[in-house]
Amino acid sequence: MEVAEGVHALRLIGVNAFLIVGDELTLIDAGHRGSGVMLRRQLGALGHDVRDIGRIVCTHGHPDHIGGVQEIARASGAQVLMHPADMERLRIRFREVISGRPAPGAIIAYLTQAPADVTAAEDGDELPVLDGLRVLHTPGHTPGSICLYSRTRRLLIVGDLLQRMRGEVTLPNHFFTDDMGLARRSIARLAELDIETILFSHYPVLREGGRDALRSLAS
Repeated sequence: MEVAEGVHALRLIGVNAFLIVGDELTLIDAGHRGSGVMLRRQLGALGHDVRDIGRIVCTHGHPDHIGGVQEIARASGAQVLMHPADMERLRIRFREVISGRPAPGAIIAYLTQAPADVTAAEDGDELPVLDGLRVLHTPGHTPGSICLYSRTRRLLIVGDLLQRMRGEVTLPNHFFTDDMGLARRSIARLAELDIETILFSHYPVLREGGRDALRSLAS
């Protein structure tokens, strides 16, 4: 389904991924392990092949977003991008997990296989799609969560930094979020941007009023 001009929502295992069509294809998130079959079928319906994917951008390091990266990157030869803070988090050792009170985020990180051959996606980097798609480091849900912002399209891809419950934009899931205070500060930063459309990883697109929704949440 095309959710914005040149942007298609693809249903992979456990997540809505986004396919950005340009000179080459950019895939935002990769679903759980085993998502390659679903991806190939949906790409075919759009007249594309997995080998057309030039880059895979991971919004954060949870398994429903990066589990399928290895198989898709291997099939496509695509570059994989992720924020370094989440790559570091995925190297967590067992003794760190059990020290103190075990946190869900630490346990998830320990059980998640990190993708190989990853390129750092740093705050302020700009991808050559959608007239410039800027990487915004928005920690809180995970240490290396990122959002992707197109100023000219007034479009924001938020990963799991935000939810949409009963039509309202809300804070991320409390149980799976590492640092809610930090997530709130990240959301406040986003509220300063000119945003109309918000794309979520697990909820329907918000097609209008994105900035107002963020400002209301950040207030």
